[in-house]
Amino acid sequence: MKAIILAAGKGTRLNGAAIRPKCLIEVGGTSLLERQIASLEHEGISEIVVVVGFAAAEVRDHCKRGIAFVENENFSETSSLYSLWLAREHMANGFVVLNSDVLFHHQILRLLLSSARPNALLLDYRRGATDAMGEEEMKVIVKGQLVIDISKDIDPIRADGENVGIAKFSEDGASTLLVCLSDLVKKGQVKDWAPRAFLEFAREKPLYAISTAGYPWIEVDFPEDYQKALTEIYPQISSES
Repeated sequence: MKAIILAAGKGTRLNGAAIRPKCLIEVGGTSLLERQIASLEHEGISEIVVVVGFAAAEVRDHCKRGIAFVENENFSETSSLYSLWLAREHMANGFVVLNSDVLFHHQILRLLLSSARPNALLLDYRRGATDAMGEEEMKVIVKGQLVIDISKDIDPIRADGENVGIAKFSEDGASTLLVCLSDLVKKGQVKDWAPRAFLEFAREKPLYAISTAGYPWIEVDFPEDYQKALTEIYPQISSES
């Protein structure tokens, strides 16, 4: 199984001017990208592909040898769906895909990879939680452990939880997902997020939701996310690791 890390975006919401790639911001002295690569390697995944775009050379230089790259030259006019489609030649034997701006406890990745479900995504179950989700969160509705809807536009009251930004697909699943991705790209939906293709996949094959089981994680989109990553999430990860 290969890993595909989506790291092409600017991340202007984080610093206002996209001074450097968001995946290279540091938490505990180590970049988000380095942490993800280390977690993948710890789980036995050595074939890692990083989709670069904004400041591609800087991201390449930041990675150690052995990492493969795919470049999204149209990163400013596209989003993660298109970036994932560009990496299609790396999907054939099954893969795990990660958004590069996610800080997570290594056990979360293990829960996904060790699951017997061939096609699945990580879900932070939030139904009934006191901290309600808003417009920014990629919300998910689950029925019988199966993903039946995934979108930022879902009413938070109806949502079962938040998509973490990490998913896996088997060899057979990858073939179906590629058809979904290609159809969406042909329709011009290149600015959609990758979960748009996951939803189309879920309409064709079972896509299971794997719980984060309460392990800490955060997607770093805004300055307040970064502060929370530094002051709350990272200390939890460090104490539990």
